[in-house]
Amino acid sequence: MGKLSIVKVKLDREVNCYIVSDAGSKEAVVIDPGMPAEKIAEQTAGLTVKHILATHGHPGHVGGKDDLKSLTGGETGIHTADAKQFLRSADRYLLEGDELPFGEFKVQVMHTPGHTPGSVCFVIANHAFVGDTILAGGIGKQTPETDVRRQMMSIGTKLLRLPPSTALYPGHGPATSLERELAQNPIFRGAPVR
Repeated sequence: MGKLSIVKVKLDREVNCYIVSDAGSKEAVVIDPGMPAEKIAEQTAGLTVKHILATHGHPGHVGGKDDLKSLTGGETGIHTADAKQFLRSADRYLLEGDELPFGEFKVQVMHTPGHTPGSVCFVIANHAFVGDTILAGGIGKQTPETDVRRQMMSIGTKLLRLPPSTALYPGHGPATSLERELAQNPIFRGAPVR
């Protein structure tokens, strides 16, 4: 199995963008291409960007996708429900179960509606890039299109099926693990969600 490299780039609106690359082939995936796109592009030097993917359609997570595509040539992707909701175009409209190859790895698309209708998580090996579906110690802030009940169902029926040791990389704040969130996140203790 190849060696995976994960670089976090802090963007405007405190959004975490991730550049995930296969050390052998130097092929990469960019997750949550916010602004400024140039800051992301600098971190992709020496890599071939295959995919530029958004976990959901909020501007902070997708605002730089077209500029980044111009700079790197990667194929853009967003879930169909968020493409419609937020009038976003992409080279590829993602669906549950899609697999996007890069190097010796593949990105598995997991549709986790709730934060937005088209929220998705991207699973690569034992790493899950979860956008605002779940954060360290909470969930992403509610917006008019958020359906918390659906979000909790997505977490319960999709994310909790992953191995407990799965590393979680949220759209804001620090990385965590499924194990740690099960033990410490108030959403799993029936406490009111902040």
